[in-house]
Amino acid sequence: MTKGALALLIHGGTDNWSPQRWKRRFDDVCAGRRVFLLPDPEIDPAEIHYAAVWKPVQGALAAFANLRVIFNLGAGVDALMADASLPDLPLVRVAVDDLTGRMTEYVVLHVLAHHRQEIYLRASQREKRWAPKQQWPASAISVGIMGLGKLGTDAARALNGLGFRVSGWSRAAKNVTGVACFHGKDQLEPFLRQTHILVCLLPLTAETRHVLDKSLLSRLDRTSPLGAPVLINAGRGGLQNEAELLACLNDGTLGAATLDVFETEPLPPDSPFWTHPNVIVTPHNAADTDPDAISRYVADQIERFEAGLALQNAVDRGRGY
Repeated sequence: MTKGALALLIHGGTDNWSPQRWKRRFDDVCAGRRVFLLPDPEIDPAEIHYAAVWKPVQGALAAFANLRVIFNLGAGVDALMADASLPDLPLVRVAVDDLTGRMTEYVVLHVLAHHRQEIYLRASQREKRWAPKQQWPASAISVGIMGLGKLGTDAARALNGLGFRVSGWSRAAKNVTGVACFHGKDQLEPFLRQTHILVCLLPLTAETRHVLDKSLLSRLDRTSPLGAPVLINAGRGGLQNEAELLACLNDGTLGAATLDVFETEPLPPDSPFWTHPNVIVTPHNAADTDPDAISRYVADQIERFEAGLALQNAVDRGRGY
């Protein structure tokens, strides 16, 4: 029996994430299955049973009447969910160990950067100033992670292992060994009040859009050796109210921030975040995972689905993640 074909709808990306390289990867791992990179004039829409997508044009997926599963080639599905014409089919997000490990690396790197006063030390280097400050232990710092899914849980465990006091907040109750877990609206306030470095790994939904605003940031603990709270956002750009975030950096509500995601990407050259002395900007590469691992993951999921097994990491459309 002929296997249902896979359509690739991929826009943008670096050389490693280029549509042509994705096509070669999927050809390698989808033995015996036709793979089409759109646009392709030879494609028969009725042949397409699966779609692997990254920022597809709105409405494009509605053209495939026999589509069975949609695979998003990244962890966040908010852009895809914004398409009103998105077929009502299983939607699967990427959740591979490679992605989880890279996000944990990023979170640990930037928690350590702020904890070990790297912004001050790099400024001292540029000014040829030998003036070390007192360095406190990791146990003096409370790191709070908003979002205790697979990514947040792994990062929390790694930070706990380094000696930080780690807490986490999630929509529903979680239990992570060594981590003080908070959940729900009623427990957000106590979570924030004891957090020195806030790490945001939430999905972007209608409920979480612009959650990182002045009201939330002003409730973080200001009593740590850092002098003022720090924000690390490696979730989605829409989580942060950028005007209020900038105001918090300028008035001292926040002491510093690491930002990997922005509402407009690439970040415009005139954005004040580029040159702010207390901001570390990275180009949405916190968990820029290996496309080889992702293509194998999608191919395995298709095989599972065709064998009658449940899809893994399917999105709950009601929650948006």
